[in-house]
Amino acid sequence: MIRISQMKLRAGHAPEEVEREARRLLHLRDGESAQISIARQSVDARKKPDIFYVYTVDCTLAPERERQILKKNRSRNIAAFERPVYTIPVPAAASAGRPVIVGAGPAGLFCALVLAMAGQKPLLIDRGDEIGRRREKVESFWKGGALDPASNVQFGEGGAGTFSDGKLNTGIRDPQGRIRFVLETFVEHGAPQDILYSYKPHIGTDCLQDTIASIRRRITDLGGEVWFRHCLTDIQPAGAGEWALTIECGVGGRKTVLSRQVVLAPGHSARDTFLMLHRRSLAMEAKAFAVGLRVQHPQRLINEAMYGTACPADLPASPYRLAHTHESGRGVYSFCMCPGGYVVNASSEPGRTAVNGMSLHARDGANANSAIVVTVTPEDCAQFLRGAALSPTEALPELFAGVAFQRMLEERAFRAADGAIPLQTYHDFCRGEVTQQPGAVEPQVRGLWKMADVSAILPADLTGAIRDSLRVFDRQIPGFASDDALLAGVESRTSSPLRILRGPDRQCAGFPGIYPCGEGAGYAGGITSAAVDGIRTAEAILAAAGEYGLNKL
Repeated sequence: MIRISQMKLRAGHAPEEVEREARRLLHLRDGESAQISIARQSVDARKKPDIFYVYTVDCTLAPERERQILKKNRSRNIAAFERPVYTIPVPAAASAGRPVIVGAGPAGLFCALVLAMAGQKPLLIDRGDEIGRRREKVESFWKGGALDPASNVQFGEGGAGTFSDGKLNTGIRDPQGRIRFVLETFVEHGAPQDILYSYKPHIGTDCLQDTIASIRRRITDLGGEVWFRHCLTDIQPAGAGEWALTIECGVGGRKTVLSRQVVLAPGHSARDTFLMLHRRSLAMEAKAFAVGLRVQHPQRLINEAMYGTACPADLPASPYRLAHTHESGRGVYSFCMCPGGYVVNASSEPGRTAVNGMSLHARDGANANSAIVVTVTPEDCAQFLRGAALSPTEALPELFAGVAFQRMLEERAFRAADGAIPLQTYHDFCRGEVTQQPGAVEPQVRGLWKMADVSAILPADLTGAIRDSLRVFDRQIPGFASDDALLAGVESRTSSPLRILRGPDRQCAGFPGIYPCGEGAGYAGGITSAAVDGIRTAEAILAAAGEYGLNKL
């Protein structure tokens, strides 16, 4: 294969120009057979209004012809390339017992898929509903219906990322081809083809939901089982290398399941599960995470800042990425930016309000939104909690200060708007005044909303850091700190405040056969990295059973 890098075409070009330009650069003869595919596509808007798409293109020809082209080539942007292809481990024999995977988010889902493809017939359980029923409950809640604590934006088939932008970009390195396998699996099950080459691939919550359900059906077709409305409530040794899992099923039902391999992929909001595991003495540590508010602007304003006012082409809704070190020393940055999206009520506990961002694949909503967050350490959380009025449910171990801090913020957000999403203009946020009516930025929200004093939700120094940083960001995106920009609270579930410790073999020390996995366990940060962690955990299970070489881990 030959890879062409840094191939530029002006924005607005016809699709067939990609192949035409690749053939020109390789000096291919008219009619010469070649397989040409896009490996990566990005936008170069540094010299507005001259905007270009930048491509990496792969071309496959007969081996002798490739050698001829490369021998004559003088461009550093044309070179031989071999794409890594991920291969599902093939076990030498059936393993003893059936692996049980707790949590049907990306980590659990891809762990189950790889195990099923390796012939292991895993059992995957999730406290929430399958995606169809889950979607009904979420939409009912957004319209003012009751919150189901077991099935909501955080819990259920697909995990928290199912009701999000469906972003698939990741910063992890993976020379074995697992990331490509994840993307190809999504495409195979209905995701748009462009996620294979976009520099910031995203599916969109509308496409992602059907894709997730299709992957689940693949798991069951391969002999795996998936149980919804089943929640892990206890885990204890059962002898002979097995673990006894107590599982609450439905209303009042209970099961005990035995397994030698238990994957814990519960998601970052499974606070009751973390507490149970702590009581069972699984080693954990508190970790830093981020909290903040979600800000909305007209998508038109973001597009003009990124593409210029004289952009000649119809370009997709632009994302942005912003970061600033505040004078207090705290880092403030944009997180989970959703072009053309919506702010959503992402609550999972009664009496507490959390928000997130969501967009459809078309990203055609009127507003852009992003969380503007500040990193907090376990020590910060303990300090913020001192002297704070906490609800009786906050009698948590010291290790859980981050969870207690999240809950405190979510309770403040709930009270600020009587259970709706609290909104406030930036003008009033700076003054601590309740907004009476939104201005030029019309709220694009999924869930009930109410104007309130969002500035009172976070501790004062975090509020100040966000207030000041928006003014800094305004220098990069004019209008970012406009009076009418809308802030919503509270963004508290950016990542898990805890990490379940595991060793090089991915098992908990002293708990052989228990595998913490994914974002909730503290080992990933998004859909793709969580899915890859699930794949690597499946490989570790097969390796521990002696069915597959450790050198591939």
